[in-house]
Amino acid sequence: MHKKTFSSPPKRVALFVTCMVDMLYPGVGIASVELLERQGIEVIFPQEQTCCGQPAFNAGYRDEARVLARRFLQVFGPMVENGNVDAIVAPSGSCTTMTSHFYSVLFEDSQEVELRKRAEFLAASTFELTEFLVDVLGVYDTNARLDGKITYHPCCHLYRELGIDRQPRTLLGNVEGAQMVDLPEGDDCCGFGGLFAVKNSDISGAMGRRKATNLDKSGADVVAMCDVSCLTHINGVLSREGIRCRGVHVAEVLNNQLGERLSEPTPPAPNTPDHPRRWKNE
Repeated sequence: MHKKTFSSPPKRVALFVTCMVDMLYPGVGIASVELLERQGIEVIFPQEQTCCGQPAFNAGYRDEARVLARRFLQVFGPMVENGNVDAIVAPSGSCTTMTSHFYSVLFEDSQEVELRKRAEFLAASTFELTEFLVDVLGVYDTNARLDGKITYHPCCHLYRELGIDRQPRTLLGNVEGAQMVDLPEGDDCCGFGGLFAVKNSDISGAMGRRKATNLDKSGADVVAMCDVSCLTHINGVLSREGIRCRGVHVAEVLNNQLGERLSEPTPPAPNTPDHPRRWKNE
């Protein structure tokens, strides 16, 4: 699939915020908007957007997934087709993969020819946040600062399906004051995998613990990633294992939402609820 090319710099985008960001991590959505606005991009947030259908699709419920996919196409399609926005941007490799790669699977045998065409058109116009910043806007440094050790976890959909890895690493590598450290066996899956964590919880837990052990070995204060679903899973394991490293979304780092200096997170007591961030200065 060939991505849309721009004859002139884009000026307006629609934010596909995703369900988990909207409901559980609104700070990531705010960071995404502010990052784009600082580059002179007007961000439109369609209030009518709902789930893209990925959970149903992954569970094999194709009919139910198509209902949600139709909704996505109805909400975002006219905005791009009519030129009201130049692109769709999402702070998630997982949901970007669903809408840009798997809608074609959902509608491949459908008689809804116009929807198939719209899905193909939107696929070329949909970008993950770091991909849009680096590849479209040419932004390599967001003037963020973070005094501490940081590592990066490449989430599976982003890395394996979209082939996006250079972009977030480039942006994180230019964060002033941050010491980037290697993550042992960094390419390994964290074990979340959406419904995989539910249907294969023992395997998922073992993969998560291995990831947590490697994060501990890295010595990182934070591990940045581009999907809040993996972030939730990793933070849950880190919390239960009593490891001080915490997961954050890349957008939070790039938008200076962690502050310039990391506070020492206090390891949670056993069986306490997991929380995506535990910083004393928040």
